Amino acid sequence: QVQLQESGPGLVKPSQTLSLTCTVSGGSITTNYYYWSWIRQPPGKGLEWMGAIAYSGSTYYSPSLRSRTSISRDTSKNQFTLQLSSVTPEDTAVYYCVRGRQPQPYSGSDSYVRGQGTQVTVSS
Repeated sequence: QVQLQESGPGLVKPSQTLSLTCTVSGGSITTNYYYWSWIRQPPGKGLEWMGAIAYSGSTYYSPSLRSRTSISRDTSKNQFTLQLSSVTPEDTAVYYCVRGRQPQPYSGSDSYVRGQGTQVTVSS
């Protein structure tokens, strides 16, 4: 059974770069046709897809966040990482890593697996 676990700092200062890691167990991030995404939920708002990295290593980004977002992976550790630069308080959210069959995962799919999430607050 695949499990995903987010890790990273809970507090980031404005203008800094937010960096989060998702550690995957029970399955490989290079397994064909799976996509590994980052989504977030700001307080009082809905889920926002940020981007994904494919089993092949190809990356996909939300147009609204593309200029500030980078997703990479370490296959030796079975991890993938999110970096979001120039953060502001509007980037305060719970951040989730997700497995799916599409770059933008569908929560109703039987392949959808989400981590428990990690709270990130942007504040000086």
